[in-house]
Amino acid sequence: MSGNTVTQSVTWSLARAARELDLRRGEFDLAVHLGYVRTVPDEGGGGRRVTRAETDRVRSQEGFPEALRERVKAVGTTEGAALMGVSTARFTRLARLGLVVPAKFYVNRYRAVVWLYLAEELRRFPAERQNVPLLRGRMPEGLRDQLGAGLDLRPRNWRGRHMGFLLRQAEDPWARAAVVASLLEPAQVAEVIRDPYERACLNRFRPERPGHGAPDSPAAHLVARIMTADDPDEISWLRADLGHAVAEARETHPAPRPTPRARTGVVPEPAGPSTEEHPALPGSPPVPVPEAAFAPTGSASGPTVPGPAAAVRAVAVPILSPTVVRRSEAVLPEGPPEPGEGGRPRGLFGWLRRRDA
Repeated sequence: MSGNTVTQSVTWSLARAARELDLRRGEFDLAVHLGYVRTVPDEGGGGRRVTRAETDRVRSQEGFPEALRERVKAVGTTEGAALMGVSTARFTRLARLGLVVPAKFYVNRYRAVVWLYLAEELRRFPAERQNVPLLRGRMPEGLRDQLGAGLDLRPRNWRGRHMGFLLRQAEDPWARAAVVASLLEPAQVAEVIRDPYERACLNRFRPERPGHGAPDSPAAHLVARIMTADDPDEISWLRADLGHAVAEARETHPAPRPTPRARTGVVPEPAGPSTEEHPALPGSPPVPVPEAAFAPTGSASGPTVPGPAAAVRAVAVPILSPTVVRRSEAVLPEGPPEPGEGGRPRGLFGWLRRRDA
């Protein structure tokens, strides 16, 4: 085994890889999201890992680690406005219009969403000629109308960036379709995908949402709203994309379905009548047993032994329990029934005949 193969087989956990690259965990997660650090699925099903060869590749780049830290540096509104040379109010308006795209967010202790932007992208914004009019003077009238109507594209732009990151990591066609489905309401998914087994497959591959606060907490509900499409145009686009993604996944391999129980070829023997469930009525005639069931199978001089078939048929003969026998003896009189008036027998037999008549 070559040394390169051994290096490829060694993997680090995400926390260990962040230490190897001299990055804080937030910086490392953003580096993974942006594709600067490649991860591989854990063979044991424990999430994502980083190979030792990948950490060696990143460490060998020029300017490491300062250059990598600068590329993954995320800033808030105040620092971002200073990098662009505008006021914080104008920076917020540009972000709401979708002209600058947030890279991540978090919920502070006041349950307010704090958007963070890549410093590298903010530095490039003023350098582009078409953006210069947006940094000085009044905003164009059309943009002012959109802001007045309450337009805020920050959540939608973040969802688009986050979906791109998840699609880069997805390796299975159903996993890619699940990424699209994760941004829609369950009712929207059910309208597009009618097959319940396909929806179950999408749920199995559904990516985990970023953890912000305890489950069912106000912060968690706020994050859920941010991660769910609410704009009609975005919903329409995601529904169409989900239909195409599921169609491609069906062609690759259909969603798993429950298989019918395999037949073993063994026919169970019919169960004989149960005396407990259907007790014999007192006085009912015994079930006749064919004489062939007790026919001798040995020689004429040998002992009479019932054959296998006779034994099976003999098992089917109902046997009265001692309780039923004692009950029958207590009800039935000894000897033939005495005739009553008109020659009709009295007692239980007479009552049964009258009931049948």
